Amino acid sequence: MTQLRNVAFGLLSAFLLPAQPPQSGLGQGWNGEFDLASRQLIALAEATPANKFSFRPAPGIRSTSEVYMHIAVGNYWLLAQAGVKPGGPHWPRQIPPDAEKKVTDKAEVVRWLKDSMDAVRAGQPTVDGAKKVKFFGSEVPAANVLLRILVHNHEHMGQAIAYARMSGVAPPWSAQSDRQ
Repeated sequence: MTQLRNVAFGLLSAFLLPAQPPQSGLGQGWNGEFDLASRQLIALAEATPANKFSFRPAPGIRSTSEVYMHIAVGNYWLLAQAGVKPGGPHWPRQIPPDAEKKVTDKAEVVRWLKDSMDAVRAGQPTVDGAKKVKFFGSEVPAANVLLRILVHNHEHMGQAIAYARMSGVAPPWSAQSDRQ
């Protein structure tokens, strides 16, 4: 019975796995997972038409541009909480108050998103993960704040995917399987 189950699982896997595109970064630790999320978020933002950046599923809920700006501003804020000093080519001179609401142009939003991802890539290796930092009133290892960056990006990618699908946009990495 066990052999039959293994054969059935193997055959099922052979049919299902080729339909899934390889996801470089899966299971490759923090950097690999961050790079995958970053590529997908940027690809989704770029695939979304500019006129859909004002879409919001209901009054009072973040718009598409606000979701992407929330991710970008969050990346900078979380890096600073982990101990990365603001500065460098990927950091804005300053983050305007209410940037989430004020930066709405697609090209500018995508630039902020890309720059924030590059800032994370540049800043993450400089963080002493064991060093204790203040985070929401607690002393935690800086590595925990870096984990929050990864979780935050994935959390809001789910939101961005839902918005895109409601707007008629398929995520680029799933568009092929959506057509089948």
